[in-house]
Amino acid sequence: MCWRKRRQRRSSDRQGMRRYDHVIFDLDGTLVDTLADLTAAVNYMLTEMGLPTATPELVRTYIGAGTRKLVERAIASSSENDVDSGLVLFLHYYREHLLDQTRPYPGIEKTLALLQREGVVMSLLSNKPAELSTAILRGLVLLPYFAAVIGGDSLPVRKPDPGGVERLVKLSAVPAARTVLVGDSLIDAQTARVGGIAFCGVTWGFASGDLRALEGIDTIDVPAQLLALIGVSGGENCVGS
Repeated sequence: MCWRKRRQRRSSDRQGMRRYDHVIFDLDGTLVDTLADLTAAVNYMLTEMGLPTATPELVRTYIGAGTRKLVERAIASSSENDVDSGLVLFLHYYREHLLDQTRPYPGIEKTLALLQREGVVMSLLSNKPAELSTAILRGLVLLPYFAAVIGGDSLPVRKPDPGGVERLVKLSAVPAARTVLVGDSLIDAQTARVGGIAFCGVTWGFASGDLRALEGIDTIDVPAQLLALIGVSGGENCVGS
């Protein structure tokens, strides 16, 4: 986990109109499209283990519960030895190729810049190991937007356990009532619920179809719509960007 001193909030009449002052983002399927690079790493592992390769559509269903669970699902084995071997192979390849095709979703960077400009605190909460999460953010020049990064190995627990949310709320010094978690999966929605914070689902992610089963949640179709949800100006200038 890393923590950066946040910038002084901008003095503005609009602050009093904001619904949220702290946004916690999921990573894969929310901020960045990592599917192609994850698929390549999975298939390298499967080939080395003498197993059939997987399509991107199948790999998509493995994502969300952390790297070890992804490997376990991909090799269809819960044997500790098999998973350990697969994890070594997967990480060996993925560390070297995690930015080959991974990119932010359209409109993400501009939305983050506008939120930062308005003094909104931003954190990252992912089940991906912190080392890999940070490397992706740094490589895509997104890391400076985030005051804190918590990965799946930063704490003894990971999503949907509320421990990560509770730690980020404490670090940010922003009340839970003024915090929203933005993600693409039921795991993210559950994390927000048990963590006592609001949730906003994104419809462009890996597991966003599952969110349709939930009632009474906010959803956005493009990143710029998050600005209006939070109560920050500028969304009219970046819709679809």
